[in-house]
Amino acid sequence: MIQYFTNIDSRTVEISQPENGAWVNITPPLKQAEFEELSNKLDIPLDFLTDSLDIDEKARYELEDNVKLIVIKTPTENNSSINESDAYYITIPIVIILTHNQIITVNSFDNAAIKRFLTTFHNRSPEKRNMMVLKIFEKVVMNFLDHLKEINQRRNLLEQRLYAANRNEELLAIMRIQKSLVYFVTALRSNELLLMKLERTNFLGLNEDEKEFLNDLIVDTSQALEMANIYTNILSSTMDAFASIISNNLNLIMKRLTSITIVLTFPMLVASIYGMNVDIPYQHTSHAFYIPIIISIIISVVLSWYFMKKKLF
Repeated sequence: MIQYFTNIDSRTVEISQPENGAWVNITPPLKQAEFEELSNKLDIPLDFLTDSLDIDEKARYELEDNVKLIVIKTPTENNSSINESDAYYITIPIVIILTHNQIITVNSFDNAAIKRFLTTFHNRSPEKRNMMVLKIFEKVVMNFLDHLKEINQRRNLLEQRLYAANRNEELLAIMRIQKSLVYFVTALRSNELLLMKLERTNFLGLNEDEKEFLNDLIVDTSQALEMANIYTNILSSTMDAFASIISNNLNLIMKRLTSITIVLTFPMLVASIYGMNVDIPYQHTSHAFYIPIIISIIISVVLSWYFMKKKLF
């Protein structure tokens, strides 16, 4: 679906044709025929429009026929997954295309960054295309930071439930968070390199104010990357600590089971001796049945006291 937006009297207005200074936003469902029509209408290389279809597209920029292409990665919830072990969040590319008169964004999935930009589009000046691109970058960074906060809250909750329950469901959920963080770290590192390269080469032809804003975005992206790395390290440490706890608990359980086995073995031994088909002491007395029982109880009590003293129970 192709949408055309312009800014009239600080109001976002959707129009039917791409006027000069308009923002063209392409969202799912994506159709090849629409790509071809827009490519011919705005004189854009077709592969610039279709690059967003590749979910593994890396953050980069490119110039062809005076048309600028920028690809940046943004996070989104993995709602389309049918596998319970898949990550909660994945990263997808946003394609930004700058022509002589328009700015075009292409999204293979609905994402919060573009929605945020749309809600603030009335504050933008479409003729300042560079600042519009930087504002999209800003929304992407904000999107990362919001999802990182959600991941950290979910991680804290799962840790508490994990230590209390020791269930496989919590372990699977933590693994999904870990996968999400891997996607985030990879995308943020790629975005950071892209922004630093844009700053170094001045690909967009920024003025001093825009350069300063870009520098702030680089700092924010670096902070988001650092947060993702910290959460990844914390999660790895948590998994290592939980593995040690499980191993320690298993050792304690094995000690208790071994102690219980030993306590039960001696009464069984006494009962086995008195159950032999041979003459045994006191077999003809009236208390012959109670003698092995009393001996077994005494041995069990003594062994239980000993193991409890050694804290093996």
